[in-house]
Amino acid sequence: MRRLALIVLLAVMLVLAGCGGGEYGPMGDAAPEIDDGASGDADASMDGELEIHHIDVGQADATLLVEPSGETMLIDSGDWRQDGSEVIEYLEARDIDRIDHLVATHGHADHIGGHAAVIDHFETERDGIGTAYDSGVAHTSRTYDNYLDAVEEHEVELLLVEDGDSFAFGDARVDVLNPPAGDAEADLHSNSVALRLEFGEFTYLTTGDVGADAERRMVDEHGSTLGSDAYQAGHHGSSTSSTDPFLERVGPEVAIVSSGYDSQYGHPHDEVLAAYADRGIETYWTAVHGDVVLTTDGTDYEVEPEREFSTDSTDLLEEKPADDEQAALTHPTNVPTAPLAGR
Repeated sequence: MRRLALIVLLAVMLVLAGCGGGEYGPMGDAAPEIDDGASGDADASMDGELEIHHIDVGQADATLLVEPSGETMLIDSGDWRQDGSEVIEYLEARDIDRIDHLVATHGHADHIGGHAAVIDHFETERDGIGTAYDSGVAHTSRTYDNYLDAVEEHEVELLLVEDGDSFAFGDARVDVLNPPAGDAEADLHSNSVALRLEFGEFTYLTTGDVGADAERRMVDEHGSTLGSDAYQAGHHGSSTSSTDPFLERVGPEVAIVSSGYDSQYGHPHDEVLAAYADRGIETYWTAVHGDVVLTTDGTDYEVEPEREFSTDSTDLLEEKPADDEQAALTHPTNVPTAPLAGR
């Protein structure tokens, strides 16, 4: 991983917005305990349970991980219109006092919409933020600027990550599978941070908004090591992700889709739900199931949704509104006030 000095981050990263991550050398004090592709398997004998909370934030992403020791990770923080309020409320309700690892999969406002508020809240009201992780590809938006301003104001350590990096998360190991190492491509989706977590014998994969090209590269680079028990559907269940070769390698038993019931993008797409159904993948959709919490002891796992509904993708496909008018009639409070760019 590469540390970013804040002056470099603010003065250079934004100037190069859309020009790739760049090569920023290590700076400052010693980095947290990380490595570049360390070998070795995680210990299958775990003490306690790991929790993965897929928070229902509508047409957006926010995922909280809590390791048995209490170490925490927040991957994305919901939509800009919520400004972190729903995520902070969820964290407060579970007595989360500190975010040890704060991940921005990429700079779009439906993924980092609450980052500035989360940083400010935990730095001023709770026990702070440990380390923030970023793809290094900047975005020209007020939401992204606010995120960087909060990092600067509270002097949060910010690290760039790329394929080949890994770091410890309590007794779990987290491997970075995307963005590609040394790549200068500017596309935010292609450079979304993809993480594979290994906790004992249990594995979990989350890929942000990566598309088919990034999935193809991960298949080529990582092959069968992509295999995961649970998978957070790429790009809110869009057909740009969850491609057949990728699903074949990942082979998940469970998929979790984070998107709005009345998604203006039609997420999750019919083709994706059909692909999950063909593979017998147990599927949870936050719009229908609400908050989805997966708990594992490193060997077995269970999934508990906020609301009970079928996990058969065929039933979820039938549950999807046929059009925006039906969605508005069925879930009138979920109608978006304006489309979001870049999804």
